[in-house]
Amino acid sequence: MFEHAIWKKSSRSDGQGANCVEVAVETDTVGVRDSKDRGGAVLAYAADDWTAFLSGVKAGEFDR
Repeated sequence: MFEHAIWKKSSRSDGQGANCVEVAVETDTVGVRDSKDRGGAVLAYAADDWTAFLSGVKAGEFDR
């Protein structure tokens, strides 16, 4: 899975090489990986779960 995916770096990733996250969408699954370790682990989420997560982020549910 995600072998031919188009990965997009987060607009919130800093330019210093830290805090770099990439996301790719394949059919009904969303992959998330560390852009500094592209050959490393990919976290896979159901598209509905990812959408719910993003809604929570936008609503401030995860604010400190």
